[in-house]
Amino acid sequence: MNVEAILCSQVEASKMLAIGKTKLSELIAHGELETIRIGTRRLVKIASIRRLAGVEPQVQGATDER
Repeated sequence: MNVEAILCSQVEASKMLAIGKTKLSELIAHGELETIRIGTRRLVKIASIRRLAGVEPQVQGATDER
């Protein structure tokens, strides 16, 4: 079974975008990256990383879950 990831850790997200954790936190705070909280972990939606990088088109009404 081949399953494509839809969420990643903040560390993984910063590596994908080649940015530091401070900049990643700014992008999350400004709603440019969507996250979801599961327990104590805040995970980044990979689709929002792809949109930010220009790999996927913008989606109307996307929100940041804090």
